[in-house]
Amino acid sequence: MTQIYTILFDLDGTLVNTAPDLMAAHNHVMRKFGYTEKKLEDIKSLAGKGAWVMMQRSFKEEITDQKIKKEMTKEFIDYYSKNINQYSKPLEGCIDFLVWAKKNNISLAVCTNKQEKLAIDLLKKLNMYKYFEYVAGSDTFSFNKPDPRHLTDVVEIVGGDLKKTMMIGDSEVDALSAFNAKLPFVLVKDGYTEKSENEIKHDLLISDFNGFNDKIKKYL
Repeated sequence: MTQIYTILFDLDGTLVNTAPDLMAAHNHVMRKFGYTEKKLEDIKSLAGKGAWVMMQRSFKEEITDQKIKKEMTKEFIDYYSKNINQYSKPLEGCIDFLVWAKKNNISLAVCTNKQEKLAIDLLKKLNMYKYFEYVAGSDTFSFNKPDPRHLTDVVEIVGGDLKKTMMIGDSEVDALSAFNAKLPFVLVKDGYTEKSENEIKHDLLISDFNGFNDKIKKYL
């Protein structure tokens, strides 16, 4: 059956509230290596920038030892991968919207800067993977967001039309990716970013996915 539209999603802070599990992994590493732990709000503002960026904010002085960096990053990934869905939950209304979208022949895909394996594992454990035709992570291609190819290549893979595609995300990285790809951008409020919603260019602003199917009818 012909797909009428394609919707691309960021993952962390957009489809799933992953901050509690990211915080647990971060603070595990900080305790093990003797550094300061962080609160949930600190983690949320850094979650989309990778494990090392999150961790380095806890250091009073920059760590330049590459061996220590690798050890800490590995410890983070190992812990997080084993505890990836302890507290992570889909955003409110998300599952209902995904079900509606599939019933209405809308193609769904994920474009995240999370490692592909971790992204797929999380979606499977939350019983969400079945809704998506493709999941692109930070290591899927030789480029990632905000490079627009991270979005446009996925649209091509799923057989979509860029003129009938939108991007949904929660950060300036997602917004820049969408606008570079010339796609409408839906911003999720209170996302994983240090910027306010007024600082992030967007076409539509949402708090969750309740009633989202009605809000996007003009694009379909």
